[in-house]
Amino acid sequence: MRYFIVDDDTASRKMLEQIITEGELGMVIGEAKNGVKSLSLILSTHPDVVLIDFLMPELDGIETIEKLRTEGFQGQFIMISQVVNKEMVGEAYEKGVEFFIHKPINRVEVYSILRKTAEQLRLKDSLKTIRESLAYIDTAKTTERQRSVKEIVLSILNDMGIIGAGSDDIVLMIEMLMNRSERVAQLPPLKDLYEAVARQSEAANINKESKAIEQRIRRTILTAVNNLASLGTIDYTNPEFEYYAPRYFDFQEIRNQMKYIQEGSSGPTKVKINIKKFLQVLYLETEHKYIRT
Repeated sequence: MRYFIVDDDTASRKMLEQIITEGELGMVIGEAKNGVKSLSLILSTHPDVVLIDFLMPELDGIETIEKLRTEGFQGQFIMISQVVNKEMVGEAYEKGVEFFIHKPINRVEVYSILRKTAEQLRLKDSLKTIRESLAYIDTAKTTERQRSVKEIVLSILNDMGIIGAGSDDIVLMIEMLMNRSERVAQLPPLKDLYEAVARQSEAANINKESKAIEQRIRRTILTAVNNLASLGTIDYTNPEFEYYAPRYFDFQEIRNQMKYIQEGSSGPTKVKINIKKFLQVLYLETEHKYIRT
């Protein structure tokens, strides 16, 4: 990750750079003490993330963001501010700011927010790649009738060997998303999705059922990781492994599981499951196939 820091306080800039460097979060490619001086530098260096102070002389954080967006800058912004109120937060969100760092700067808070930002950017890049690859998929097999959303989702899950209890929740979730009047690229928060599925089941305790749904889906996705890792261990060129492993999962987690299987290690291995990425990719692929078929 490549960062640019804009803050009129020298101590704050140095502290942020130190946190980024020592935390191995990426590299700081530039800094500026006010918005005016930062414009040309940011536009010429194209950082992934700009950490920008809200209150600065000449050009404040919001005004700087507006000018950068007008010039076509596509990077992420993180706002730094000592004063946070609803009006400021609302205006910042409208300009594309998704995270805030509060002054005085706290190392733990900065580290946590930058990790979240990095994960968000990786997900966006992954989804962009998937959308581009889906655009070029050759639909060699076509049918006379359009397949239902359920048929498409079950076909994909079957390829990963995960037809079971958790798959029913996943199918219902994707059906609900596809039935919305307006489809959007980014999924709503997972908590909202779990609750929506729970309400469909008419459960007496929505909160309890939501947690049960999350656990079923997590176990189902973990099974997919194990299945694909097993396929990759046997045959690295297996078509299901080649297609699904890098698109739906963090491939490093798949490789770790493959190594675990190859070594025949005893005891369970910890696998990081990214439910949001799995469901996001599944939704995009279902949408693509539903439109194309």
